[in-house]
Amino acid sequence: MTRIKSVRARVWNWTGPTVPPSGNFCSNASDALWDKGDAMSSFRFHQWLTCEVETEDGTIGIGNAALAPTVVKKAIDDWYAALVIGEDPFDYAYIWEKMYRRTHAWGRRGIGMTAISAIDIAIWDLMGKLTGKPVFKLLGGRTKEKIPVYYSKLYAGPVETMQAEAEAALKQGYQGFKSRFGYGPKDGMSGMRENLKRVEALREVIGYDRDLMLEAYMGWNLDYTRRMLPKLEKYEPRWLEEPVIADDIRGYAELNKGPIPISGGEHEFGLLGCAQLLQSGAVSVLQYDTNRVGGVTAAQKINAVAEAHQVPVIPHAGQMHNYHLTMANLNCPISEYFPVFDVEVGNELFYYIFDGEPVARDGYLQLDDDTTGLGISISDKHLENFEVME
Repeated sequence: MTRIKSVRARVWNWTGPTVPPSGNFCSNASDALWDKGDAMSSFRFHQWLTCEVETEDGTIGIGNAALAPTVVKKAIDDWYAALVIGEDPFDYAYIWEKMYRRTHAWGRRGIGMTAISAIDIAIWDLMGKLTGKPVFKLLGGRTKEKIPVYYSKLYAGPVETMQAEAEAALKQGYQGFKSRFGYGPKDGMSGMRENLKRVEALREVIGYDRDLMLEAYMGWNLDYTRRMLPKLEKYEPRWLEEPVIADDIRGYAELNKGPIPISGGEHEFGLLGCAQLLQSGAVSVLQYDTNRVGGVTAAQKINAVAEAHQVPVIPHAGQMHNYHLTMANLNCPISEYFPVFDVEVGNELFYYIFDGEPVARDGYLQLDDDTTGLGISISDKHLENFEVME
């Protein structure tokens, strides 16, 4: 038996070139404020956290997190590392509960749960390496030959630009596409028309034999969404994602009774938080993010509860930890996929930090039965474009 001897958290600050976002490229929760400047600025992230958990025999498991990396690093360094060092990594359930319960007064959501997630993901990567198996094999094995993915970009912009992007993605074999709304309540009826114009334009390109998912990223409110739903129905969206702020569970539940399925959960934390969404009938699709919700240990419990409610789980943001969970769970039918791209919102950074992230081919991803752990390593190819905080 080998025990955990160290936990190393690093913050990767991107200093390389970025793609400036166009105006109204994605509605968001800050739109409700009277504010000058970029309302989306706090939702773009050009930092990432890696967490390396090492055992006495020198094996290293890699976890990560994208929310508030500098604060999460502080939490790991000052609180969570000491709770993990000296433990057997295969006691992962005990380690998880130890981290959760000994910081419960302040850590059960937000920063604390993100820190737990990063460590837990690293422990699962570690267990895979120590057993010589991919993580999805430890979770129950392959439930699908390969993973269907949907193209997740299509930020709001000029109609012709969005159509050209959709046309290019269509040629790559995707059967699903997700687009963001650029307008919300503050933009009035004219903004509604701009939103609808873009949905109609995308349907003109991809047709009605492929899925179209629509996202408001918490930028709408209950009244505005009620008014939009009848206008959107004819475009047959597979779901409307995060129409209201994450805490408005009653609003989610009301909207989810309508003709368009409502999805959410990317900004929820922990088993009990996700269970509340399910028990309230708030979502028709659950979209937790493994590196926010408590890691792989928590995600597997949430998957079981969601399956009991017959609500599919489609984890937020792609990434290897989510792909392994999707491969091992029948109730996870598809994966979100951010294409390889220049750094824009920040979701693209994992391609620059890690080696091993799979690239979609003909609308699918594949995981290797013989690659141990998560199958990623920290890359040295783009170090000149990062400032690393140890």
